[in-house]
Amino acid sequence: MPPNPEATCRSLVEAAERLFAERGIEGVSLREINAAAGQRNSTALQYHFGDRQGLLGAVLAKHHPAIEAHRHRLLDAYESGGNLPDGAARRALAAALVRPLAAKLADPDGGRAYLRIMEQLVHRTHLPALGGIRDDPAQSVNRWRGLVAPLLPETAVRRLHQRFMAIRVAYVELARRAGGPEGRDDRLFTSHLIDVVSAILATEVSDETARLLAERDRDAP
Repeated sequence: MPPNPEATCRSLVEAAERLFAERGIEGVSLREINAAAGQRNSTALQYHFGDRQGLLGAVLAKHHPAIEAHRHRLLDAYESGGNLPDGAARRALAAALVRPLAAKLADPDGGRAYLRIMEQLVHRTHLPALGGIRDDPAQSVNRWRGLVAPLLPETAVRRLHQRFMAIRVAYVELARRAGGPEGRDDRLFTSHLIDVVSAILATEVSDETARLLAERDRDAP
């Protein structure tokens, strides 16, 4: 019986997400992924995905729609909730960032591997696999960034990139959790991570930081 293309793609994506998570995106060869997926044809991966970036994109595409739908629902609820006090607004938006990702901790179909991969990617914004997400205003994370911005000082948005720091901390902590034992109750972890992200968003620009920014501007050529 000839191989089933859908089954072949699925096995390759599953092998890739596991090995990318365990050994790093660049730490495993395409040949090893092909073998781990049980493919006798050494060109199966290249045939279906082209190269490493194509395969990585397929791994992200497997998980991205559920996260997008979940976050957009939370952002819809935030926008329809009226004018919240700043503290409540920050925590609601922190929850909209964290909860759709934290749900992957309980996803048996590669969810924890996905979180470990995304922690690697959050430091590599130049990757083509992230280009469509980064540049598309309809993506939930970009909608989130737009809703958070009015709650922050302009310096925190334009100069200190406080929103990216919140995103990065969320991914680092989620990846750490995903790399630990399975079967734990993640509710306390998730709630505390939301608290931490909310606190990052609430961080004020200190006099020292403002002074150092001014000195850098003054010394710039």
